Amino acid sequence: MEIVKPQWKKPLPSANDVVSTLPLYRSAPPLEVRLEDFELYAIDRLRVLKGVSDGLSRGKRPEEMEKLVKDLWKANMRHPLPSEVTNKDIISHFVLRLVYCRTEELRKWFLSNEIALFRYRFRLLSPEAQRLLMAEFDLPYKPVTTAEFEGVKEKLHLVARSTGQLKPTASDAIFYKVPFEEVPELVAGRRVFICKGYAYVAMNQVVSLVVTQFRGLLSKALVLTNRKWTSTIREQEKDRLTPIVETLCTSYLGPDYSQPKEFAEVSIKDIDQVAKSSFPLCMRHLFEKLREDHHLKHGGRMQLGLFLKGVGLKLDDALAFWKAEFSQKVGAERFDKEYAYSIRHNYGREGKRTDYTPYSCQKIISSTPGVGDHHGCPYRHFSEENLRAALSRMGVNSGAMENVMDKVRNRHYQLACTLTFESIHGSSYDAGINHPNQYFSDSQKFFKSKNNPSGQGEPLDDRSPI
Repeated sequence: MEIVKPQWKKPLPSANDVVSTLPLYRSAPPLEVRLEDFELYAIDRLRVLKGVSDGLSRGKRPEEMEKLVKDLWKANMRHPLPSEVTNKDIISHFVLRLVYCRTEELRKWFLSNEIALFRYRFRLLSPEAQRLLMAEFDLPYKPVTTAEFEGVKEKLHLVARSTGQLKPTASDAIFYKVPFEEVPELVAGRRVFICKGYAYVAMNQVVSLVVTQFRGLLSKALVLTNRKWTSTIREQEKDRLTPIVETLCTSYLGPDYSQPKEFAEVSIKDIDQVAKSSFPLCMRHLFEKLREDHHLKHGGRMQLGLFLKGVGLKLDDALAFWKAEFSQKVGAERFDKEYAYSIRHNYGREGKRTDYTPYSCQKIISSTPGVGDHHGCPYRHFSEENLRAALSRMGVNSGAMENVMDKVRNRHYQLACTLTFESIHGSSYDAGINHPNQYFSDSQKFFKSKNNPSGQGEPLDDRSPI
């Protein structure tokens, strides 16, 4: 796959539509890719994978995951030209393979979610398409003959009955006899009949067999890609692709919160009240430390300052707010000399006059606060004892607390924040928290709808968790 400057792409060779709906990604496609498509396609696929990750973390059932994958794919992987949909699928996979090959942690995340995506896309295929895809894997298994089926039919009936499946018959069921170690999840769930080291896998269970093969292929490919990236690609593409590859995995994919969208203004007189009701834990902690110490280090000032800008604190009010706090520690004159410039800079009134954007969850989570710093993500950077105390002060009940801590232990920090939101607001929140300003905005929506009886008791949001 060669990356080029903008020009028309040569499409992949057309193939049977049934087969091409789910590629196996064995090798990079022999086509040229426009540089802007390289990044945009990857971002669209990343939205899908992050949605899959969130769905799995929330414990969604298989049928819920099928619907989620179908909706995510439809929303993000479309293309104006129908003939280019498969190209986009393949290109985006290989770009993200490059992005996520670079560390063990990144490889693990990508492998887990690409496999889950493959699993549910396979389940959504028709039986004919599934069989054709199996043929592409060139698996050395043939369907069980009618005579052999008759010999084990009763055993298969017992397994089907114990797992709540329909009773198989020779006329409408296809079974494959495979070494039992190739379908470990079916064996562990006692969902297959095993005889003499072979498992009898029904057609509706064959996804486990295919996923095992896909996992092996992708796992090896990620290791090989990492070697190639480290040895040649990173240096060769240091001025062009390397910056894109190294930042994609932490990209924020949601709305821009550089300006408040729905709530025109938050004034100084309101700020304490809204901080208590609608600030996420990361911002509430910074706000409380500022009130307590009358000072924050640079990282904390940037994280909280841009957040306040995004929720609608105007520049004049921001200057007054920060000066009122800092002057108690450093004096008004020193504040004007050393700190006021950076506040005006964040609002685009100094320097390059850039309209700076509030930090996303990914940026905050990936920060590395030092001694005396208060910025960063509390779910990641707090000790368990301190986190429990902070959540308790926010009003998280004991039942929700354990769920939050469980997500933290599994490093699902944004989901932990989402569960905190649900506990405090007493409302389901399927969107998932991806940005502190999103938390604030939707919290304010909640309280606004709560004061409106007609909206009371309805779920806050039904967007896909991306």
